[in-house]
Amino acid sequence: TIKLWDLHSGKCIHTLSGHTSWVQGISFSPDGKLLASASCDCTIRLWDVATGACANILQGHTSWVQSVAFSPDSKILASGSCDQTVKLWNPNTGKCQQTIPAHQSWVWSVVFSPNGKIVASGGQDETIQLWDLKLGKCIERLRTKRPYEGMCITGAKGLTAMQREALKFLGAVE
Repeated sequence: TIKLWDLHSGKCIHTLSGHTSWVQGISFSPDGKLLASASCDCTIRLWDVATGACANILQGHTSWVQSVAFSPDSKILASGSCDQTVKLWNPNTGKCQQTIPAHQSWVWSVVFSPNGKIVASGGQDETIQLWDLKLGKCIERLRTKRPYEGMCITGAKGLTAMQREALKFLGAVE
C-alpha cells in the first residue's frame, strides 16, 4: 500500500492498493502526474496522482523490482530488478523498450542523469554502471576497491570466524 499525503493539511489524499507484495521503491514523474511503484510482486504500477487510480501495470521482470526512475522529460521509465536487469519502459504505452543485462547480481537502484542521456544503475555486485541511452551500451563501470581486496588470509592464525568473514567481506580471499 502507498499513501499520498497533503503536506499542508497532513491528511491522506489517496491510498494506492494493488501490489500483491512489498513496495520497494517509488518515483514521481517530473510533471507530477504519475507515480511509479516498484514491487516484490515483479511488477511496476503507474498511478494517476490526481485520482489515485492505477493507470497501468508494467510486467516483464522475472524477479523483485527494487527501483524506478523517470527520465527528466517523463518519456522513459527505468526499472531495476533482482533479475539482474534494467528495463526501459514507455510510460504512456506500458511497453518495455529495452532490457539491459546490467549486473551480475541484484540491481538495487536506477537514476537518470539531469540531461536524461545516461542511466546509472547500482547493484549488489558492488558496481555502479553508467549506460549511454543513445549508444545503448555501458560507458563506465565503477567499483570502489575494498580495503583488503585480494589479501590472502589462508592459514592466518588468531582470527575468529567472525573476523575471517569480516575480512572476506572487505575483499580478502582464502
